[in-house]
Amino acid sequence: MLASMSDVLELVEARLRMSLGEPDARAAVTFLGTDRIEVLRFVDGDVVRYATLGMSAQPMSDPTAVLADPLRGPRAELVLSVRAGRAETDKVLRPLAVLAASPQVEGVVVAPGASLDVGEPLWPGAAFSSVLVAEPGGLVEDLALDEPREPVRFLPLLPMTPNEAAWKRVHGAEALQDRWLRRGTDLRDPLRSGVPLD
Repeated sequence: MLASMSDVLELVEARLRMSLGEPDARAAVTFLGTDRIEVLRFVDGDVVRYATLGMSAQPMSDPTAVLADPLRGPRAELVLSVRAGRAETDKVLRPLAVLAASPQVEGVVVAPGASLDVGEPLWPGAAFSSVLVAEPGGLVEDLALDEPREPVRFLPLLPMTPNEAAWKRVHGAEALQDRWLRRGTDLRDPLRSGVPLD
């Protein structure tokens, strides 16, 4: 028998706990016409991780499809890691929930290499209003579901400054990540400035 929506989320939360430990806080956000999205907070030494829970309850569907397939299609949750105590990063809960609800609200399919923009700073005073969706698998392993459902992927989010986001639109995600790497950019620093793009 196929797992129900709530069963899927129970499995997702168990995978998050297995990989990141016990959450020390959680918040729920509900948008009109969408399922509830929760954001869980995990503290790991000097790093705080925020993970969404609820985005994977339904598969993401191609916005051009006439009918959304209730079973098939990519499923994902979002994970953001930042250094603790340097900024009011707990205010990121609502922007994260907005991004996690975007497949239901706007019909977007969130995948590695994509840019997501919330249109406002991710937290008070942040230089970032958008994120780059990175490749999954490093921090939290994919969660396999019963066929024909696709696995749930846990997608890391990397905050981008407006200049970085504009540069990425021209040159691509890989080129931006390469630039970050070569410059030794600390992508978890909530106060970091943009990487030089000349």
